[in-house]
This record gives sequence, structure tokens and C-alpha cells, in this order.
Amino acid sequence: MATSKPTRTASTKRVSAWKRIDNGFEIGSRALELILTAAFIFAVALNFITAVDRYIFKHSIIGSDEIQTFIMVWMTFAGAAAVSWRHQHLRMDVLVSRLPHPIRIVLLGIELVLILGLTSILAKQSFHYAAQMLVIDRRSDLAGLPMWAPHAALFVGFALIALVTCWRIVELFGSRLEPEEHPTETAI
Repeated sequence: MATSKPTRTASTKRVSAWKRIDNGFEIGSRALELILTAAFIFAVALNFITAVDRYIFKHSIIGSDEIQTFIMVWMTFAGAAAVSWRHQHLRMDVLVSRLPHPIRIVLLGIELVLILGLTSILAKQSFHYAAQMLVIDRRSDLAGLPMWAPHAALFVGFALIALVTCWRIVELFGSRLEPEEHPTETAI
């Protein structure tokens, strides 16, 4: 007796494609978080070592403050992409969350289009500025680090937020994205 294999329909292929893309974003976001966590640990350790060196040995590690600042810039802008993916960004939605569902969907679409437009403009401008820093070989004053590196953090952060926003727009049109619920609505 032969058994038949279950056939995959177009809808199951679509669902699995959605899931694969979501998983890709999740893995990328987690990798970014781990890299930024390691960078933060390095910055804290460098700060501690610099303080010990300065107050005990009366010596200073040249450029350590610049390195720590550059790490914080990367944490801020690249970390914003992970925050955007996880929907953990700050929102001022007290009024919007009280509106009827169809209006909230329209407002969410407008919000996503505005975010995409703004982050695209900012990514383009920050890319050009970082490229200028690379071309003129501008270096930091104390550590001598290339200045395109911290400026590239802005490009990377804005470009990743734009990419996440593009995916959110696709999800919205595919009826997979819903407006976030207000915390008081879930508690009631």
C-alpha cells in the first residue's frame, strides 16, 4: 500500500517563507546584540583599566576615552536597529491606541512609510559623510583611529532600521502586522 506525501500548497510555502525571513531578522538581531554586548563589556573593562592605570600608576592610556565614545556611538545607532526589530522603541500612542482598528492600521502604514523615508535619507547622508572621512583619511586626535568608523555607525543603524521597516511594510500589506496593543488594554 503506497502512502501519499502531503502536498505543499502555495499558502504553506508563503507561510514558511514569512517564517524564514522572520528567523533571518531574529538571528541577525541577536548577533548584533551579542556583538554590541561584547563591545560594551570591552568599553567597561577599558574604563576600569584606565582608571586603575591613572590613579594607581599615575599613567594614562592614550585614546581610551575616544575608543569608549566610538563604542557608545555604535551601540546607540546599531542597537537602535535591534530595538526596532523587537518593537521595544519608545512610543507615544496613548491616543492612537484608543482609535478603531482600521484607523490604527492606516496610521501604522503612514508611520512606517515616514520612518522608511526618513531613515533612507539619513542613511544616504551618513554614508556620504563617512565616505568623505575615509577619502580624506581623517583620524581621531588621540587614538589615531579612522573617523569613518564611528560615522559609519550612523549609516549602519539607519540602513538596518530602513530594512526592518521595509519588512514591516511587507508584513502590513500581507496582513501579518497589527498595531501594538496598549499595555492597559491587555491588563483589562
